[in-house]
Amino acid sequence: MNALVIGAGMMGSALAYDLAHSEGVDRVMLADINGDRARKIAASIGGKVEPVQLDTQVPEQVTRAMKGVSVAIGATSYTQNLGLTQAAITAGIHFCDLGGNMDVVDRQIALDPLAKAAGVCILPNCGLAPGFASVVAAGGAKRFSALDEIHIRVGGLPQQPQPPLNYQLVFSAEGLINEYLEPAEIIRNGKQERVGSMLDLEELDFPPPFGKLEAFNTSGGTSTLTRMFDGKVKALDYKTIRYRGHCEKFRLLIDLGFAGAEPIVAGASIRTAREFFEEMLRRRLPSNGPDIVLMRVTIRGMAENRSQTLAYEMIDHYDDKLKMTSMMRTTAFPTSIIAQMLSNGTVGARGVLPPEQCVPLAPLLSELRKRNIVVNESLT
Repeated sequence: MNALVIGAGMMGSALAYDLAHSEGVDRVMLADINGDRARKIAASIGGKVEPVQLDTQVPEQVTRAMKGVSVAIGATSYTQNLGLTQAAITAGIHFCDLGGNMDVVDRQIALDPLAKAAGVCILPNCGLAPGFASVVAAGGAKRFSALDEIHIRVGGLPQQPQPPLNYQLVFSAEGLINEYLEPAEIIRNGKQERVGSMLDLEELDFPPPFGKLEAFNTSGGTSTLTRMFDGKVKALDYKTIRYRGHCEKFRLLIDLGFAGAEPIVAGASIRTAREFFEEMLRRRLPSNGPDIVLMRVTIRGMAENRSQTLAYEMIDHYDDKLKMTSMMRTTAFPTSIIAQMLSNGTVGARGVLPPEQCVPLAPLLSELRKRNIVVNESLT
């Protein structure tokens, strides 16, 4: 297998690392518009990783790079994913990305006939959530004869929270604000709804040292699950986990207009309130300290002629040996495994569809265990 990773940021570097250390992968091209960054990351990983300077705004460059591989992975901003999808179809190769914006995903899904005609599979919305957590929910639901509820709770947290927000940037400030602003898709009382993010605050417990945490609606986490289970469940939702108090403080800033689109004149420059807010978050919040990722997926319904609750739980820690955050591990490693499944035929679908619709759960969990990402299961 030859793979192309587009984007040499945190997630791209973790993807390249995992691919380079996976059996059956012969060559990994790590592409970035910043050639020096790509070369630095490639050199730090070594072995099979080759740096490539690539401008995603030049389709000919992207298509040319893609023609030398069997699968490409988009590890850049979600704003690039539609163009990368079109390039992959033109090049005739499989493609997956980290997703995160359903408007973009829907535009990718609209290319399904072209992908099928090209004989390729495009998997948007891989990663952690959406992505891995969605595959867990869909895979677990298959064990029930009838479903009542599916609840997904995921959060990346600093191991050493610092006030006032008790949060560190485990991905982009742009992506964080997008999750907090855009509406969330859920199923409530058996009907699909779009509800406000940062609402429906709830308390939940995790084992020590975490104890009581909070969770609230955020956008994008359900991916296409609300469509898959429309008419099949009474309730389905996704909430982000944070330390207690985070939601109230961040919502105050949003309510005050810090994420607004109106222009603000500062000297000779004009920026929006949101651009200013994003910059302040990048400057003021830590971004590389030891972190932890928590995931809990709870499914209730009928199985074996009785009411049962199936729960999946993951607590993953920062890798001190590799100096790799848990968010990098739990986002990039599932995506790397899914890309390999595309290449080796484990995922044989063609067209454009998110991973919850075609990625088998058992082999994904098995491969993650080899990487010390363990999901515990309980059935009551």
